[in-house]
Amino acid sequence: MTFMELAQNRFSERHFDPRPVEDEKLLRILEAGRIAPTACNLQPQRVYVIKSSAAMEKAKATGASLCGCPVALLVCYDSRAVWRNPGDRCYEDYNAGEQDASIVAASMMFEAEELGVHSLWIRGFDSRDVIEAFDLPENHVPVMMLALGYPGEKSHPAHLHAKRKPMEETVREL
Repeated sequence: MTFMELAQNRFSERHFDPRPVEDEKLLRILEAGRIAPTACNLQPQRVYVIKSSAAMEKAKATGASLCGCPVALLVCYDSRAVWRNPGDRCYEDYNAGEQDASIVAASMMFEAEELGVHSLWIRGFDSRDVIEAFDLPENHVPVMMLALGYPGEKSHPAHLHAKRKPMEETVREL
């Protein structure tokens, strides 16, 4: 499968089967995140694996909709380890932490898809709740959770999955 086919076929899974993701596959997914590009290769990502029932309950208590996944990855960045651009006139003390964590998460999401593991990008939670629930260091900033698992019987793409704006609407040459 080409990358374009992979990207077109991948969709947000909202009906996970409860069977666990094999450790070998989970390690490959995590490795895809470890080798993802980050600003100045500072690698500020901090990935927490949420697998135990106690950890799953904590994640659900933060408002994260896990859709019955057997494992989730909490992707954060270390605010003390990020590349910063204090000279940016649009963003006061710009840091690349969120974009680095997002690239890491996207890399893991596509590796999961290649392995036949579906995913769901989750951001419906309050970061403070996540920090407190998991007793994270204050400098570990939650960006998103990535729910992982095999598709359940009701698995299907959302009705807007294939709807894309025309390239002319989203791309401009300068």
